Amino acid sequence: MKFLRQIAIIMGISFLAELLEALIPLPIAASMYGLVLMLLGLVTKLIPLEKVEGAADFLIEIMPLLFVPPTVSVIANLEALKSILVPLLVICISTTILIMAVTGRTAQSLMRIGRSGGEKQESRTVDCGKNKMKNKLATGEEEKTDE
Repeated sequence: MKFLRQIAIIMGISFLAELLEALIPLPIAASMYGLVLMLLGLVTKLIPLEKVEGAADFLIEIMPLLFVPPTVSVIANLEALKSILVPLLVICISTTILIMAVTGRTAQSLMRIGRSGGEKQESRTVDCGKNKMKNKLATGEEEKTDE
């Protein structure tokens, strides 16, 4: 019963996303609305993680199986794709390399920030009670006081 409730929550989010896609005249897929809705629900704790975690883990486990029908469809329509096969392969390979490079650089930058970020994070404090902001910036300003 717990698992069905979790699936119902995820399907409810998906249904709301489909409604948003129908109501909002933007070229955004319903799945993107669904991801944003789920993220907002989890971040705001409106949807506790425990309420969807089991079903989400299950869906991730069976994800490879969900790619079988599209793959079969591509293979079945291979004749129609032959005319654009070379450009399609070039695009797929080049974007894969680009994504790998950007992801690697981003991960390296985040790791570098994580190693040296301890001091920077401590120096960025905001004391709202006294309207005092202390922020070490590249401009050399160490302290701003709004009193």
